[in-house]
Amino acid sequence: MVAPRHPAPRRLVSCLLTAATAWLLPLALSGGPTAAAAVPTAVQDTGDVSLAQGTSVGLHNTYNDTTAFPYLAQALDTGTSLVELDTWVDPITREWKVSHANPLGNGNNCVDASTAADLYRGGANKDLGSCLDDIRIWLAAHPSHAPIMVKLEMKAGFDATIGFGPTELDSLVQAHLGSDVYRPADLMAGYPTLDAAARANNWPKRSAVAGKVILEAIPGTFEMNNPFDTLWTDTEYAQHLAALQAAGHLGDAQIFPSVLGAASGDPRTRYPDASLRQWFVVFDGDAHAYVDGGIDTSWYDTNHYLLVMTDAQNVDPALSDTAPSVPDATARVAQLAAAHASFVSCDWTGLPSVLAEQLPRG
Repeated sequence: MVAPRHPAPRRLVSCLLTAATAWLLPLALSGGPTAAAAVPTAVQDTGDVSLAQGTSVGLHNTYNDTTAFPYLAQALDTGTSLVELDTWVDPITREWKVSHANPLGNGNNCVDASTAADLYRGGANKDLGSCLDDIRIWLAAHPSHAPIMVKLEMKAGFDATIGFGPTELDSLVQAHLGSDVYRPADLMAGYPTLDAAARANNWPKRSAVAGKVILEAIPGTFEMNNPFDTLWTDTEYAQHLAALQAAGHLGDAQIFPSVLGAASGDPRTRYPDASLRQWFVVFDGDAHAYVDGGIDTSWYDTNHYLLVMTDAQNVDPALSDTAPSVPDATARVAQLAAAHASFVSCDWTGLPSVLAEQLPRG
């Protein structure tokens, strides 16, 4: 699926973003404070199994559905174990923007909270650091919540030429999430590579990382369709991990790069630099392609790799994108857990009993 790529300067990406100034900035959200909803009780207690031996449910583009969730905290209140943040590098304001389609404006339900009460009041449309603050503050109020996957889609990739590379993103994550992050170095402890650590199931018990975050980064849609961008997020962050390890600073890394796209066999063979393949233990792709496409997903489970299956509704027979019945949605989550998904992603915003599910994997 992914053609070989080679490092190249990113200045052109910034130029393309700058040229987008004609785009309209999203309007700020408004609304009064609401009471924090109680997090639904998980269906099964999977705390005694490792992070790679359970299946959780998450929401696609959590930040962007301001109708269902005027505040990001309200999405977290559903019990979801995965949230997605689409991120852009803005060379003008020098911010990491969070927006679905506007590279020069924040369009989201993050409010830059300082306290738990702040999570449900104030103006929205804040930057990535503020979104991470909201997650950290919410987790502090819900320390027993299952570990949350924060999925970063780097819409136009990094731009290290202007100070927005993997090093700077690590620093931002560290500044706003601190010790709440489960890092690549935490998995690799005592093992020579991330791959070796994953295959040995060196992941912690899920109960040990309750109230914590694991971040994955995937290439973005703009990045992948930009003919001038030959160094995508996955490769660039893997190279970053290799450089940090060589320098003895792997602990600085905050993020797991993800192999994007369902494929048969070991999809890491797409990377021409074989030395980078050891840095990929998280995989992300379409549930329909995995389940209905004849792919042997047990390979991911056997090797204790994390597997994110998106668009759960599209597996045959297709369900409603947004509002299937609870029995149908519950059965679909169970089906994908049996098909070795670690995280099941959907847009079922009105089904908190489904979003809170925690199941054994496989």
